[in-house]
Amino acid sequence: MLVGTLVNTGAVIVGSLIGLLLGNILPERLRDTVMKGLGLCTLSIGIEGMLGSSNALIAIISVALGTIIGELCDLDGRLNRFAEGLEKKFQKSRKEGRPSLAEGFTTATLLFCVGAMTIVGALNDGLMGNHEMLFTKATLDFVSSIVFASSLGIGVMLSAAAIFVIEGGIACLASLVAPLLQQNPATISEMTVVGSILIIGLSLNMLGITKLKVMNYVPAIFLPILLCYFM
Repeated sequence: MLVGTLVNTGAVIVGSLIGLLLGNILPERLRDTVMKGLGLCTLSIGIEGMLGSSNALIAIISVALGTIIGELCDLDGRLNRFAEGLEKKFQKSRKEGRPSLAEGFTTATLLFCVGAMTIVGALNDGLMGNHEMLFTKATLDFVSSIVFASSLGIGVMLSAAAIFVIEGGIACLASLVAPLLQQNPATISEMTVVGSILIIGLSLNMLGITKLKVMNYVPAIFLPILLCYFM
């Protein structure tokens, strides 16, 4: 069941190690340019994914309610505090002009764990033993983690733990979700749309256009499971 998750987790670890080794070799200007390029690619993935909605109200309501839930739970703050705690534990002092461990962990976790490929791939992994989508995602994450780790540091590697927990958790719980999804096939499409909207928000952060607390929007991804029964 967890083959796809394990491959994805390993790809990020290996890619991060390569990125850390290249971090002192690649010039800051090159890393920044590549990061912006990946931001544009992420934007295009988000735009493509959000065009599959059959009912825009589901996405609107999901994002609105999900944001309220995320803000009340302060998911972004909790994630950052957790990462900052890790930073202190490992006694990694922030270098001048370099991102902190918390920033690298948060950015990489959102990029690798929030989106259509994570949810649908993990569901396929758990329900049907189909690892194809997670293998594809692992390839993309491998390349991304090299660049991100060279720019954002070891926090990117630590995000592999989040990948394992989130993708593995979805795969293991897929059997419980299966009856809901089978009754309304549109659910996955709407979850994909909402996840893609969040990916667009993340890409805008990567491009330096906004500073959205994308983690606080994450609960919105799961609300279509309920809303698709009434709309």
